[in-house]
Amino acid sequence: MYTKSTKYISYVLLFLLIGVVSASTLFISCKKESGSTTSGKTMLYSYGPMPVARGAELRFIGDNLDKVTAIVLPGNIEIAAASFLSKTATLITITVPQNAVEGLVVVKAPGGDITTKTAIGFSEPISVDNLAPATIKANEVLTITGDYLNLVKQVIFTDRVTADSTTFITQTRSQLTLKVPPTAQTGKISVSNGKTDPIIVFSANILDVKLPVITSFLPNPVKAGTNLTITGTDLDLVKTVALGGNQNITTFSTQTASQIILSVPAITQDDTLRLIPASGVKVKSSGKLVLVVPTVSVTPTTVKNGADITVTGTDLDLIDKVIFGGNKNGTIKAGGTLTQILVTVPDDALSGIVKFTTKAAKEVTGPSLTIVDPVFTSFAPSSSRAKSDIVITGTDLDLVTTVSFVGPVNGTIGNRSVTQMTVTVPVGAKNGKITLVTKNGKLIQSAADLTVLANLPNITSFTEPKGIPGKILTLNGTNMLLIKELIFPGNITATEYGLKTDTQVEVYVPMDVTRGYGQIKLLTYEGEEGLAPQVYFGATDPVKDPALMITDATNPDIPGNWGGNIQVANDPLYALSGNYIHGTASALGGWAWLWGNNWYTFPSVTKSDHLFKMDINLTKPFGTTNVHFQMELGGTRIDLGAMGLTTPTTVGWITVTFDLAAFGDLPATIPSNGEWGINFWYADGPVDITGLYLDNIRYEHK
Repeated sequence: MYTKSTKYISYVLLFLLIGVVSASTLFISCKKESGSTTSGKTMLYSYGPMPVARGAELRFIGDNLDKVTAIVLPGNIEIAAASFLSKTATLITITVPQNAVEGLVVVKAPGGDITTKTAIGFSEPISVDNLAPATIKANEVLTITGDYLNLVKQVIFTDRVTADSTTFITQTRSQLTLKVPPTAQTGKISVSNGKTDPIIVFSANILDVKLPVITSFLPNPVKAGTNLTITGTDLDLVKTVALGGNQNITTFSTQTASQIILSVPAITQDDTLRLIPASGVKVKSSGKLVLVVPTVSVTPTTVKNGADITVTGTDLDLIDKVIFGGNKNGTIKAGGTLTQILVTVPDDALSGIVKFTTKAAKEVTGPSLTIVDPVFTSFAPSSSRAKSDIVITGTDLDLVTTVSFVGPVNGTIGNRSVTQMTVTVPVGAKNGKITLVTKNGKLIQSAADLTVLANLPNITSFTEPKGIPGKILTLNGTNMLLIKELIFPGNITATEYGLKTDTQVEVYVPMDVTRGYGQIKLLTYEGEEGLAPQVYFGATDPVKDPALMITDATNPDIPGNWGGNIQVANDPLYALSGNYIHGTASALGGWAWLWGNNWYTFPSVTKSDHLFKMDINLTKPFGTTNVHFQMELGGTRIDLGAMGLTTPTTVGWITVTFDLAAFGDLPATIPSNGEWGINFWYADGPVDITGLYLDNIRYEHK
């Protein structure tokens, strides 16, 4: 509503005031002839009141005024003596004509004309008397009656909707006509003279601006994608029909004053209708529009992963998703009809209720499905050597994806049918039960144990906490003299050894061993193969070119703590070389900055011949393995994945290396300015990063 106060001069009060103040304040003085006698000459002393309203009485005071023959007002409006309201020797009264204008007044007398020294001025009180019609529709003609409407420059509707004089249809002193703007709302109107410090006059009555009216809407329930018919009055005013699910419809199949026909979007949800005209005033339906939901029946209800179920019912074209047990989405096959569709059961679905969801988020609950599990009947032979085959028998063995042996190590599946499969016993398998892993992750164990025939050393521990490339790693155990060769991750055969006894073997870790957790393969003199326990391989690489350092945390301002999730510290217990970056968030959620910077200048390099490196120490697990790190280099983000941190810890500082040429989004030359930093996100957090330490984030020439 309006916030500007009405400026309105009440001339009734003014005239009351005139009656109680001295005449010197009501009349404009005129120069008096010298001397105190007039000797019969006509003299004008003053006239007023001033300003005066047109149609009001104007008085002239003087001497010998009974000789005045006429009074001429500006605009050459002459009022003859016969038209005076009164005339005496000292007072003449006249009625100010409606067409009078500002200027000097001339009093005509036999002794000569007397011209006033001061111009006549007029009071022009704008007034609004009536609005017609009182109830009106947008774009219809409104008639405003009142006085001094010829001075109006602007008509103001609720709420601050204005129409200026260029849009008026007609305008006179007593009447103004104009079309009601489409955005006008019900309420009082006002008129303004449009000046910098305007006079604004409100109407006494409210102008009722019509809104659309909803009589009915059919059909209800309605099917998404079909037409909805709305009936009512003044529907031609509607610009938008708002439906549930934030669906705002602005294009209609049909629109008249009594009817709107529109297509219901597929994702519309149950809710009221809201008709919105240009004024923005919403007209809400009394009831809700309800969306049709499908009916479903499912066969079979006992089914394998990867097989199809047949769904019959009505309005099945509305189904957007089919969700199986374990919250797994099935695949709706092409070629379905309104009454029948085929859906493929996902490989990882579990037994449970199947649910059907429409695009409008409507959910229909189907039956409980039983997902078939394989049956592990037996295996033969009951004892075997590594690299030899065993035969597993059972039912529904086509559902098996992995055969796991105690170790844990996985065998290689060969020929198979629904009832039988051949599996090669892997190197590293130990005595124990065999486990079948199904498509949906179910684990099914054998009733009997497999005996693994082997004459292998028994490795019980490592003296060093990790295998550092180029350094000795000591394997401890029994029967160690059986070892002929040690093969490291990356299929790298060891070539240098230290001490060898029946309880201990020292071996130099190859420089090109695959970094991260892995197992060493054992080859015996008898041709047996086995696996040592898992151990971490890796260490930090030297900083070759300090000029290519992005940050080593020496300047703590560079790794700006944008997310509030890190600190720069230098505890000797953890430091690699001076300062480092340490994670401080114990339950970091979603996407987050670890550090960021957009005010510093960094090295600029060509991606084709440079590597990106970072030293990392993870002293405790994140709590999840499904994390992703991103490094932003001059405004371009590259995905570093989990940076190898999918195992519990790094067992001290290690260096991770990435070839910049592998990142297609990076420009050929990485700039020195822009936005820089490290961020990360998780898929199944929250994540504890209080065990994460970073240092020496740098480039290195290949």
